[in-house]
Amino acid sequence: MLAKIAIALSLTLSGHASAGLTGPTTLPAAARADLALPGTGGVKYRETAGDPVRLSAYGLGTERTYLRSTTGGRFTLEQALSEVSVAPGGRLTAGVPKAYRSGYDSLIVTDRTTGAAGRIRTVKKPLTASYASWSRDGKQVALTVEQKTGGKWRVIGFTVVDVAAKAARTVRVTGLSAKAGFWWSPDGNLVSMYGTGLRVYRAVDGAVLRTYAGVGLPTGPEDSFSPTGTRLTTWCPSRFKEQLCLVDPAKGKIVQRVNARPEALFGWWDDSHVIAVVARGTAYRLVLLDLTGRTTRVLADLPRTTWAADLWLSFTRGS
Repeated sequence: MLAKIAIALSLTLSGHASAGLTGPTTLPAAARADLALPGTGGVKYRETAGDPVRLSAYGLGTERTYLRSTTGGRFTLEQALSEVSVAPGGRLTAGVPKAYRSGYDSLIVTDRTTGAAGRIRTVKKPLTASYASWSRDGKQVALTVEQKTGGKWRVIGFTVVDVAAKAARTVRVTGLSAKAGFWWSPDGNLVSMYGTGLRVYRAVDGAVLRTYAGVGLPTGPEDSFSPTGTRLTTWCPSRFKEQLCLVDPAKGKIVQRVNARPEALFGWWDDSHVIAVVARGTAYRLVLLDLTGRTTRVLADLPRTTWAADLWLSFTRGS
């Protein structure tokens, strides 16, 4: 399935540098917390008070999924889930179970303040609906729908779950890449790869709203739009030597190329930085890159074996 495909459309770490500074800086012990990530071979995530996003979940492929507690920095293995995502604000979680129930795939939405959880049917076996993407208002979840054809998984459309109504609607979309994946735009539509660019679909019925031709493939699975929605990250088209491009969504054009070669991106930190995995020697680092491609902060050191185990990371804003 899509596990690391979305990451590698490419389809979340020693020393610190404060954003905007050229050299390393030492943070007061009270301002920083090194969070242990179970199951990762000793990885510690370096968190600082006031960070605009929080590491809220992570996993190794679809076999091991870990969710952060509502208080502190403890992560717990979610044995029944293949993935989990925390909504903006941190109150709700959306989890995809490892197994069908009564012949249906489903989404489990949990209210973390009350503990109440509800299972919402999504698609019927043998289809699968996974790679949960929360809308920015925290009211809907988009899932990518796949079907196994000739021994290989192929994307055939999307499912949108209305959390309050506890209802799901699946839309088949023609002309998709086998490795396409869906995620929300800031204005409540859905975005996916299309050819060597992107296409925007209406969430209600899958109607094509806009095509960004030749701008490069999405850097998902996390939201590729900046917090203000004024920039969109893509993997640069092959005509450029740079790997990371910034697109102006209003113009539909590449407006900047970033001098960096990350292995993967896990969304935006703020409007001036992205969260990236970069190679370092024989291993990797999770870092913040500014829009010139400079590392401004190291978030975690990643052993090669951990990254090779299909590590994914999910961050939540406003939690």
